[in-house]
Amino acid sequence: MTASLARFLTYALLCLLVSRQPSPALAAESEARQRLESTINAVLAELGRPERNDPAKQQEIMDSVEKIILTLFDFGELSMRAVGPAWLTFSEDHKNRFQAAFTNLLRERYLEKLAGYDGETVTYLDESASKDGRRAEIQTSVDVKGTPVSVAYCMTRKDNWVVYDVVIERVSMVHYYRDQFQELLSKGDVEQLIRQVGDMAAKMRDLNRPRQAAQ
Repeated sequence: MTASLARFLTYALLCLLVSRQPSPALAAESEARQRLESTINAVLAELGRPERNDPAKQQEIMDSVEKIILTLFDFGELSMRAVGPAWLTFSEDHKNRFQAAFTNLLRERYLEKLAGYDGETVTYLDESASKDGRRAEIQTSVDVKGTPVSVAYCMTRKDNWVVYDVVIERVSMVHYYRDQFQELLSKGDVEQLIRQVGDMAAKMRDLNRPRQAAQ
């Protein structure tokens, strides 16, 4: 995993962990924004538990935070968009196994960054919606050590509002991964892609578990 991708995902995670500063321009909150904020509130509630520094409770809290975050993302659509047109050539088995591996990779990357939360703040700037009201994009700015970073959440309405892409400084997470996956597919087949994504997730898991145990 490249250093630039690590920074990219760090900013995406920070936007889920920061305290909120609502903008006067957003007088009425949409359902999509309410969904995003309710997830943030739930994560902060877990991270703010007094027993967070108790080693016996840390894994329980991290597991709870993980479950909350995973409900916000549509990993099926994320997987489809990240693979791109080649997704149409995947069998159902390939799609299911790739989605499982990709979900594990994103989860481990996010969990790695949880310990890095240091009181960063985010301001909600603007919001746009599709004509049919099924998609929305919420624009925010994250203050990372005095440097503003633009972060936009692309959301779609299914059973609930879910995120299908994150755009950081005009760089799409989906497109970022698609470039990597297309390169991997050009050098091998679907089985190799699934194996390599799974291997990346496993390496991240091995790095995360000792770190969490030591905290």
